[in-house]
Amino acid sequence: MDARQLAEGIRPGRLDRAVIEAGFADLHPPLSAHEAQVAADRCYFCHDAPCITACPTGIDVPLFVRQISTGQPEAAARTILEQNILGGMCARVCPTETLCEQACVREAAEGRPVEIGRLQRHATDRIMARNAHPFDRAAPTGKRVAVVGAGPAGLACAHRLALNGHEVTLFDARPKPGGLNEYGIAAYKSPENFAAREVDWLLGIGGITLRPGMALGRDLTLDDLRAGHDAVFLGLGLGGVNALGVEGDHREGVLDAVGFIADLRQAEDLSRLPVGRDVVVIGGGMTAIDVAVQAKLLGALNVTVVYRRSQARMGASRFEQDLAQSKGVRILCNAVPVAVHGNGAVREVEFEFADDALQPTGTRIRLAADQVFRAIGQTLTGDGLPDLTGGRIAVDGQGRSSLPGVWAGGDCASGGTDLTVTAVAQGRDAADAIHTSLMG
Repeated sequence: MDARQLAEGIRPGRLDRAVIEAGFADLHPPLSAHEAQVAADRCYFCHDAPCITACPTGIDVPLFVRQISTGQPEAAARTILEQNILGGMCARVCPTETLCEQACVREAAEGRPVEIGRLQRHATDRIMARNAHPFDRAAPTGKRVAVVGAGPAGLACAHRLALNGHEVTLFDARPKPGGLNEYGIAAYKSPENFAAREVDWLLGIGGITLRPGMALGRDLTLDDLRAGHDAVFLGLGLGGVNALGVEGDHREGVLDAVGFIADLRQAEDLSRLPVGRDVVVIGGGMTAIDVAVQAKLLGALNVTVVYRRSQARMGASRFEQDLAQSKGVRILCNAVPVAVHGNGAVREVEFEFADDALQPTGTRIRLAADQVFRAIGQTLTGDGLPDLTGGRIAVDGQGRSSLPGVWAGGDCASGGTDLTVTAVAQGRDAADAIHTSLMG
């Protein structure tokens, strides 16, 4: 064990740079042409295939897999991208093990599904490597649409609108587009600046003007956007982070997981990113797993994910849980935080064990911690928004909000599932609804 890992406190350089870079290498290396051929040949090419239904964007999986098997990867890419223009990123980050691959007939029969996600990456990577855009814009319609938020929902919406001939202005509060794909996905899932490269490729459709550093409520108002455009789409994401709501939550070293992941994704040298020796992550979703694994890869000695209910009810998939444990992350369940202890900075986090109904058992435990990450969900922030339901923008089945001419989708809207692929589907479908509305 490296002695630097034993040092207390939050500090950089717990491992050599080369070791860290190796740990953050591509989680699922791409398939070679031969490997893709072999993987594609396992598909039964089912009629009425359950994998299509299981995909939130409805990609025709048997068709694109058959196209790969017959030596047409770029045709396969077009099949994918017609339904999911961010198919490259989704191939990397989608929990395919609980979506299309779980529904695969091979999974039911043999416990080993067709590798749909890796085949999807094989196809989309081929077409992006040529820097070729497979679609052409329709004739200009003269209509102008504002899209607020350049995350998956906003990008999918902007692309489909531009494809249909509309002029789109894409606003985003951050300096770079991409949303959670750029700032919120574990670095080992999207290495080599893939999120940014995919956005650049997507914008190749034309007709989309990007306006970074423009936040709704600070630089823009919804009233002005509605007055200056024929329609508005809100793909704001969730900007707020839930607090622990316990004594000591304010102590130094208690951080938001999403902020840490964003810093990590933008860091030029990961060996210079500070991390604690004893790290506690509170939450049970994908963000909790992402931050825990990355803390371990940066050299944290002890990393524990603590979830308030049973492991079976964690939002993170079993694959993600197994990945974390394979990296040395401990998962502790049925434990609810009750206090953060320390003298200024955090030193321990106290939990009480509870059943799945969150009824306390009276048994408590303290975990040593010099860094604590909150990963217990995010909240919608902003004033002057359309009507809300359940803390998100209320929309109908087409993404239409309570305000005339305003649609919404992705995590900020009702029905959002905090998945890139769902956000893409909602942005795409809202764009189709906007197009129909504008063209009468």
